[in-house]
Amino acid sequence: MAQTSIEWTELTWNPTTGCNKISAGCKFCYAEVMSNRLHAMGIDKYKNNFEITTHEDALKTPYTWKGSRIVFVNSMSDLFHEDVPLEFIQKVFKVMNDNPQHVFQVLTKRADILFEYHRQLRWTHNIWMGVSVENEKVVERIDFLRRTRARVKFLSCEPLIGPLRNLNLQSIDWVIVGGESGRKPRPMKPEWVLDIQAQCENMDVAFFFKQWGGTNKKKAGRILNGKTYDEMPEI
Repeated sequence: MAQTSIEWTELTWNPTTGCNKISAGCKFCYAEVMSNRLHAMGIDKYKNNFEITTHEDALKTPYTWKGSRIVFVNSMSDLFHEDVPLEFIQKVFKVMNDNPQHVFQVLTKRADILFEYHRQLRWTHNIWMGVSVENEKVVERIDFLRRTRARVKFLSCEPLIGPLRNLNLQSIDWVIVGGESGRKPRPMKPEWVLDIQAQCENMDVAFFFKQWGGTNKKKAGRILNGKTYDEMPEI
């Protein structure tokens, strides 16, 4: 468990670590950079650096949390990576099933594997399932997500590196939008963001604007239309 500065969650929990790049949104992967840093520091959990690694000991952690938390699962990996065994994914889901007081937010770029496995997983009300959609080349991920049994379904359009016109938001509960940050971020046009916000408003979908990004994301801020958008799905 780790406190996080990610605006749309409270904690991160990483029962798996490691990944590899599969689409344009992965180009400047923050998890890879962080993993390299932790590996260089000699942190045991990252001894394999950015290779897919499962952590059985991490499965115990959510049972120790008090109160209710909103938890981003696998901020340093992708639970539905092809090298993560289905049996381990089922163990992660069992932990989430056993802790209904917490909301668990799972995000993947591998929506095809998510759909392949979804009937073999128990979807309790507290599991929010999302897919990353950075541009129009990967919108098919939304269709895979829509067909799963997750009660709450969301899109993470971060980094948004192209327009997303005419999104099919049927059965989608939440959309997060954010620009890329770092040393050489790809630009995000305001009209792309405004168009997605309008689509969400028209479909009564919760909209969360995370950041404009850029080389100085704190300075750029997260104001859109003169306000912050912090909408969340109903818990």
